[in-house]
Amino acid sequence: MPIIVNLDVMMAKRKISLNELSERVDLTLSNLSILKTGKAKAIRFSTLESICKALDCQPADILEYRSEEEKTTDR
Repeated sequence: MPIIVNLDVMMAKRKISLNELSERVDLTLSNLSILKTGKAKAIRFSTLESICKALDCQPADILEYRSEEEKTTDR
């Protein structure tokens, strides 16, 4: 999938654990983990907004588009 989720990068930059973020955004650990690992098929704007507020970041800090061609040349 050409959408890359950089949630773990932002969490590390903000020094926040998955448990703490889960509490702040009122999302279950399992759903947040699915998002963090890039296995989510979709994200609600309200969830994205909550995560951005909690991490003091922009959506582009968390989500990135990379074409399939870019992925193969990065390796």
